[in-house]
Amino acid sequence: MRVTVRFFTYLREITQKREEEIDLPSGGTLEELLRLLSKNYGQKFTDYVFNERGEVQSHFHFLINGKSITALDGLKTKLMEGDKVAIVPPVGGG
Repeated sequence: MRVTVRFFTYLREITQKREEEIDLPSGGTLEELLRLLSKNYGQKFTDYVFNERGEVQSHFHFLINGKSITALDGLKTKLMEGDKVAIVPPVGGG
């Protein structure tokens, strides 16, 4: 199945893309997608998205078709053909 991933801020710099279509096995989860992206984009992506224990950093927000994963099954949310996933890094400022 194919899903579209949108990248913002520093992830856009790492990937050199605003968005990308990714092939995942049917029934793949958001966490599996992030691990595949980590494999595709290497250490910079991995260090930015995952902590030293290999867990996804808690300050990221993820939207699937505009809906926060907090209203779904979190990182275990199963993706479907055509889903649009936005990876939203923390917003700084003050």
